[in-house]
Amino acid sequence: MSEPSQTSENPASPKPGDLVGNLGKPIRLTNVELAGYSTQDTKAGENAEVRVKGELTTLDPIFHRVVGRFQGYLQAKAHEAGRAIRLARHNITLLVIRPDKTAELWLDTAAIALQMMVKRDVEAGQAVFQKDIVDIRAMCFPAVQIGAEDRVLCLFREGWHFGLVYNLSPDEPLDVEAFQITLGSVLRRLRYWELYDTVANIERFNGLVAAGWFPFIEIIGDEFYELSDTIRAGFDLEQAEAKLVSKFDEARLKHILERWLVRPHLAPRKQILEPAITSFLAKKPVATIKIVLTEIEGVLADAYQAKNGKRVKLKELLEFAAQEATAKSGASDTLFLPEAFGQYLNGYTFANFDPAGPPGNAGSRHAVGHGAAAAESYTMSRALQAILTLDQLGFYTA
Repeated sequence: MSEPSQTSENPASPKPGDLVGNLGKPIRLTNVELAGYSTQDTKAGENAEVRVKGELTTLDPIFHRVVGRFQGYLQAKAHEAGRAIRLARHNITLLVIRPDKTAELWLDTAAIALQMMVKRDVEAGQAVFQKDIVDIRAMCFPAVQIGAEDRVLCLFREGWHFGLVYNLSPDEPLDVEAFQITLGSVLRRLRYWELYDTVANIERFNGLVAAGWFPFIEIIGDEFYELSDTIRAGFDLEQAEAKLVSKFDEARLKHILERWLVRPHLAPRKQILEPAITSFLAKKPVATIKIVLTEIEGVLADAYQAKNGKRVKLKELLEFAAQEATAKSGASDTLFLPEAFGQYLNGYTFANFDPAGPPGNAGSRHAVGHGAAAAESYTMSRALQAILTLDQLGFYTA
C-alpha cells in the first residue's frame, strides 16, 4: 500500500488539511442505514446478535462473507448516486456516515497519514525508509472531517491481504483516536504478519531463542526473516549469521551508539559502551560480549530505580522491562513484542546456569559472569546478539 507517512509518537489526528490534501472527491450517498453484520443465522421475528464495532482481516474465516455483504450494500447505494463501484478494485475504501444518514464514500481518494515511531531523528519533509520504522501506531485521514457523531468503516489492502475496521454503533460517540489506533494495529499485523506468525509458532520461536536470535527492532524485516527462514528449513545458521554480521559496519554501529548515548540509562555508560562497539568493529567478540552482557542488568536496575526509587532482583527487572515496553508502545502486540522478548531474556540472555555443571555459552550473562563460557562460543554472532539485546532494552526504557 502506498501512503504518505507522518512520523510521530502521538496517535492524535492532525487537523484536516494541515499535512496534505485529498487525492479526489468522495461519492455522496444518501439514506445510509448500515448498522453492522449478524453473527449468526436468525429467522424473521427472532432476536439477532449484530456486531456493530470491530475489526476483521482476510485471515479471519468470516471476512469474505461480511465484506461481500457490505460491498453489495454500498454498490447499491453508489448505483443510486449514479456510480458503479467494486470495492475489491480499490486499495483504500473509507465510508463516513453522518448523523443525517448521508455518507461520504472515499475510494482511493482520501489522503492517508501513518503515525510511526522511528529509530532516528527526522526533519519535516525528510524521506523515511522501512528500515527507520520502529512501530506503526495509527492510520489517519488528515483531510477528511470525522467527528464523534459520525459512524465509520474502512477497508484497506496491505500486501496480499485486506483489513476491515468499522464502528457503526448508533448508541455511543465515536472515539476517533481509538479508531485510528485500531486501523494502525490491523495494518501493523498485516504488514508484519510473517514476524507475528514466527513468534506465535512455538517450535520456530524456541529454535530462534535457542540460537540466540529474536526479531530485534534493529533487524526487523528481511534481515530477521532470513534467519527465521533458515531455522524453519532446518539449515545451519552459520552462513546467514555471517551475512548479518557483515551488514553491521562502522556507520551502522556508530548510529546505534549515538542512539544509546541519548538514552538516560545508557548515556552515563559512554566510556564503557564505546569500547564494546570498537571491539566489535575490530572483530574482538570477547571484549564486546563481556562488556555488554555485564552492563545489561545495571541498565535495567537504573531504569527501575529512577521510576520506583528502589532496587530489586533480576526477576523483577525482567518483568519491569516488558511492562515498560507495553506502556511505551501502548499495547502488548506492537513490534516491541514485550512478552516475547521477556521469554527471550529468560530463555537465553539470563537463562539458568549451573556453575558446577558443563561449560555454558557466551550468550548467557550468567555463564560469562562466572567465567564459565566455552572459549569457542565467543563468536561475532553472539557479540551482535548482545549489542542488539541492549539496543532493544534502550527502546523499552527510554
